[in-house]
Amino acid sequence: MKKFNEVKELVATLEADADKFYNKANSAAGTRVRKGMQDLKNLAQAIRLEVQDTKNKG
Repeated sequence: MKKFNEVKELVATLEADADKFYNKANSAAGTRVRKGMQDLKNLAQAIRLEVQDTKNKG
């Protein structure tokens, strides 16, 4: 559950940068969004593996 909470926190922190990129054309914010989305992808993959491992042990 800890990693799931990390996902929620990461999405919340990206919201401001996404707003700056899409609504104010701030390209640096776009770079931060792209990095954050890559981190989100990696975290989601880690959660998927953890869930699958727990399910297989269960």
